[in-house]
Amino acid sequence: MTTKINLLITLLAYSIIVSQPFMYFLALKQAQLGLQFESYMEVRKLIDLAMRANLKYVIYAVLLANISLIFLTYKNGNTILFYSAISALLALVVDVLLTLKGNLPINDVINTWSADNVPENWVAFRNKWFAIFQYRQIASITGFISLLIGAVFGTKELT
Repeated sequence: MTTKINLLITLLAYSIIVSQPFMYFLALKQAQLGLQFESYMEVRKLIDLAMRANLKYVIYAVLLANISLIFLTYKNGNTILFYSAISALLALVVDVLLTLKGNLPINDVINTWSADNVPENWVAFRNKWFAIFQYRQIASITGFISLLIGAVFGTKELT
């Protein structure tokens, strides 16, 4: 029962993380690509401010729940859930590293921009942000799908 509750908590917390890539895939990327400089800059700054304030707690929760899930499933041996939990954790680490080394530094540059001084290369920064974010999308969606596979087929042993 403890493992199932931990899996539920991990899935719920991970779903918050994966919701951002899904929403960018469905609509937010195209919406932001259609914005002119001033609107794009304002939206990007507001999203960055909110994400920096709140997302770290979700990431901590996912890390804690996911690591706990690995420890809880390790004792059961060679199960799909154990390996899916490891895969999900690795995907989360990739997402976090890409955020810290890629998207956050670009956000730091964007946060210095003003409507009075439009950088000539602002579109290049936006495109680079989206390029890095696409790798984050792949990582987080892969991790979430891995957890879902573990939830469905978790007790089966790998041969």
